[in-house]
Amino acid sequence: MPTSVELAAMRRAIIISASGLGATSPNPAVGCVILDDAGRTVGEGYHPRKGDPHAEVNALAAAGARAAGGTAVVTLEPCNHDGLTPACHQALLDAKIARVLIAVMDPTSRGAGGAARLRQAGVDVQTHVLEEEALVVLGPWRTSLSHQRPFLHLMIQTDPAGYPAALTAEAHAEIELERQAHDLLISLDGSAEEGQIGSHGSRFSVPAQLVPDEPADAVAALTEAGARSVLLVGPSKLGERLLCKALVDRLTLLVPVLEPAQAAATTLAPLLPDGYVLSRITRAGSQLVVSAERG
Repeated sequence: MPTSVELAAMRRAIIISASGLGATSPNPAVGCVILDDAGRTVGEGYHPRKGDPHAEVNALAAAGARAAGGTAVVTLEPCNHDGLTPACHQALLDAKIARVLIAVMDPTSRGAGGAARLRQAGVDVQTHVLEEEALVVLGPWRTSLSHQRPFLHLMIQTDPAGYPAALTAEAHAEIELERQAHDLLISLDGSAEEGQIGSHGSRFSVPAQLVPDEPADAVAALTEAGARSVLLVGPSKLGERLLCKALVDRLTLLVPVLEPAQAAATTLAPLLPDGYVLSRITRAGSQLVVSAERG
């Protein structure tokens, strides 16, 4: 069983993995912490973008010789194949790592996965360590793989009764913050730009044309761009149609805060469509930020 030190290291790895959000696609955002043979943290790293070293390699570089006999704590199963970068499971073996803790198994592994190859080499491997917590970061990437399309996140401004409304200044500010964790931002007019401008480098393309209003065409265009996570601004025709087709994976509503004794409108909107489960509610200035995931 993982020790309390190892669990703390995994949570640290999950937190630092989020540094890669909005820049790694089509790769996942991964974090790694290296503990020496006495359980002390001697290195950590994350994957910044496709083509750059993976989290394990960066963490091992920071640890140097202190990694020998130690433990690698990683949020995703180490890769088992050479691509633009060498296989991470081999890097761990070369560093003489004795134990590896993994949060989420990699559904893209080719043949025997990295965990299996590490075990074959005599490394002690534990899997599914704090998996649900790691999916806070890796969930959209895994959903994208499962659906074979980008994870779609729709943000909609509403009025106090819950009906779509024009974006407020506070809503624009919230969108500017949220876009940083996504590969693409789709504006109300259908134009697309990187969530973080220039973050992906040359291995990523942004749709040059307006994203179509038809869901199938829009999803095809976003998938072709290589995006794993897309933020769409609403209310828009495309957003409405994606909701009707049950293609929105996360829905965030920006709802003005009500007065304590505000009279109800004649007809109130249901706010969340059927099939969505509340996942986060917070207040930002004079609005509520309400997020829900598709069940």
